[in-house]
Amino acid sequence: MKRITSLLFATVVCTMVQAQYEIIPLPSSINIDAKGRTLNIEPSTPIVDKLNVKIASPEGWRLTVDKQGITVEGSSEAGIFYGHQALRQIMANQPQSLPWAVVESEPRFAYRGMHLDICRHFFTKDVVKQYLDKMALHGMNTLHWHLSDDQGWRIEIKKWPRLTQVGGWRDRTVIGRNMGLYDHTMYGGFYTQKDIREIVDYAEKLHINIIPEIDLPGHMVAALAAYPELGCTGGPYEVWPDWGVSEDILCAGNPRVYEFLEDVLTEVMELFPSKIIHLGGDEAPKVRWKACPKCQQKMRQEQLKDEEQLQGYIVRRMEKVLNSHGRKLMGWDEIMYCDVPQSSIIMNWRDWKGVDDPAQRGFDVVRTPNSTLYFDFYQIPQDEWTNTLLIGGNSSLEKVYHYEPAPETLSPEEKAHVIGVQANLWTEYIAYPELIDYQVLPRMAALAEVQWVNPEKKDYNSFKERLPRLISIYDQEGWKYCKSKW
Repeated sequence: MKRITSLLFATVVCTMVQAQYEIIPLPSSINIDAKGRTLNIEPSTPIVDKLNVKIASPEGWRLTVDKQGITVEGSSEAGIFYGHQALRQIMANQPQSLPWAVVESEPRFAYRGMHLDICRHFFTKDVVKQYLDKMALHGMNTLHWHLSDDQGWRIEIKKWPRLTQVGGWRDRTVIGRNMGLYDHTMYGGFYTQKDIREIVDYAEKLHINIIPEIDLPGHMVAALAAYPELGCTGGPYEVWPDWGVSEDILCAGNPRVYEFLEDVLTEVMELFPSKIIHLGGDEAPKVRWKACPKCQQKMRQEQLKDEEQLQGYIVRRMEKVLNSHGRKLMGWDEIMYCDVPQSSIIMNWRDWKGVDDPAQRGFDVVRTPNSTLYFDFYQIPQDEWTNTLLIGGNSSLEKVYHYEPAPETLSPEEKAHVIGVQANLWTEYIAYPELIDYQVLPRMAALAEVQWVNPEKKDYNSFKERLPRLISIYDQEGWKYCKSKW
């Protein structure tokens, strides 16, 4: 048990303000003392942390306010941490008293994620830490970190140093949406392994797991620029200055490619303790493979009927590498069609009509539909899109709030395969930290309710009433956020 005196209460307002327990995400239960008793808040008011194994959810928390002070309980350190994030909201307006109460909450989903692409535009480790801070405030526990792509390789790999020496920099960047105009300015950056360890340690203190993504076999042009022998044509290649999908991918018939991938993943796993490693697998055109004698020979050798199965061969081979280190494979939903093992976790980004539901096919799935949870999409009405350039599409705060990851069309067994939900932030048109904040806030608050609150307890009008207190924390931290049409 740890007893501390909170500095939250060092400054008080002159008028009597009483705290409210209706925060974001909405707690599972709020039981206010029937006699109306209150706890006066003083600089010396004690806060006591208690581990309580009787709390069923490993990340659940209980907040008790009575004459003794404030007690924060959880069955784990993570639960206690989330209890303190709740208390931070409760105290946001510096109340002078708290009603005696018992407040409890537990998350609906075990996987509560945000994604960050630092390949299209690079952000310093301090910006990444600030992103983690925002996640922690909203009760999120997983950062999906997109570390490699056509436009830049961002993680130091000691056995393959040219990945960052060459692949970490592009000599120009397209202006606008691939209009054929370029800025002709060198752009790039990468994280040293020391930087990575520092960020991982920081995340662990916030009870956030970082899942690294090395996207393969596509989205590898930056790697090919560094090591052209890994491609089907041998190049020349350049770190891609455009947005979109390149036809140049890793050569599946080249034995050196498998050495490269195993070396990269081994170093990645040494840096990240995550039990899950993301191998991408999306948007991998097979044009080069169809014309490549080495790839066609590999298909005959492995008795593969088409190029989709060849991609499955690569993924399965790399999964064995992960498994040998006690890790598990995650990939975008395209890998479902590559004959991957049922043990794979599918990140379901496509939700248009006709695409299979991974949960119905027996895969564990994390929902991140582009139509709703791509936070690089606009969040304001189309008539307000003045002087802005984003990737396209629209997803308002209300649309995010009403997203349901496990709809009634699924059976109970299929719903059990929906292990989590995540929003993605791709950064083609997000070049500045302030724009990161603006794009994710306050939609991150709506996502938090999806991740924590059961559908029958969700109410958008109630959410909007609770939002200003959370917004006050954004203001205190100096975070930019979208103010349009809450």
